[in-house]
Amino acid sequence: LSGCDSGFGQATARHLDIMGFRVFASVLDLQSPGAQELRRSCSSRLTLLQMDLTKTEDIQRVLEHIQAHTNSTGLWGLVNNAGFNDTIADAELSPLGKFRACMEVNFFGSLELTKGLLPLLRSAGGRIVTVSSPAGDMPFPCLAAYGASKAALSLLMDTFRSELQPWGIKVSLILPGYYKTGTTCDPAFWNLQKQKLLASLPQELLQAYGEDYVEEINQQFIQFMKVAVEDLSAVVNSITEGLLAANPAVRYYPGQGLGIMYFIHRYLPYFVRDLFLKGFFINPKLPRALRREHHNDVKKA
Repeated sequence: LSGCDSGFGQATARHLDIMGFRVFASVLDLQSPGAQELRRSCSSRLTLLQMDLTKTEDIQRVLEHIQAHTNSTGLWGLVNNAGFNDTIADAELSPLGKFRACMEVNFFGSLELTKGLLPLLRSAGGRIVTVSSPAGDMPFPCLAAYGASKAALSLLMDTFRSELQPWGIKVSLILPGYYKTGTTCDPAFWNLQKQKLLASLPQELLQAYGEDYVEEINQQFIQFMKVAVEDLSAVVNSITEGLLAANPAVRYYPGQGLGIMYFIHRYLPYFVRDLFLKGFFINPKLPRALRREHHNDVKKA
């Protein structure tokens, strides 16, 4: 179970431990508050492992540990939960490095871990449950870096699902609504990210879009945080069902409002979908260079 420092991973690790399972829970930092909380609240069956999904040596160390402890039995389930995003901005304003960082954790890290554990999963005819995102299915404004990595992850897992069928491995995707997890709802964190982004933007881009444009996106996102759901049990229950149900669903959609969102996405015209996503999530103002007062200023000059 990856990404157990906070949020879905931490809650799921605790839930599976209470149910009596032997859980290998990976965390970024063994001394983090989340890791200490798991030590405090879980039984001795739970093993905490340090793993940064961007580091092959960390992944290899975890694989060796799990292999040594499950070789005779195989591994019943893998939960790919670790995820990363620290940018809320238009794709043009998001540095290329941010796209790479999202892909490294959300896609390549999960791919390397899954491939490494497949021999153990095949011998047990086990399960793979992966937490993706509706942002990987729909073009949420200002989430291109995160959304593109989750789109790649969802497609990868769908491919695994088809290819691993002969081995008896069942693969499920979890696409949660907006929940309060880790730094996702910390305004101070997002304000800092906004400052870093503004400092890194080339002058020409800052001129074209305007500092107030980036500011407005950040304000709207902080406002959106207020709808985040604190009770993570719907997601934990979906992950658990993906691991234990005789016939788990291919996709789970825990969270409110996802039904209407997917209906609009699948059946209504593009402009309706775009309007809906802007109304629901972030609706940026016009970039500075496209505003009437800017054109007037240019004419006067």
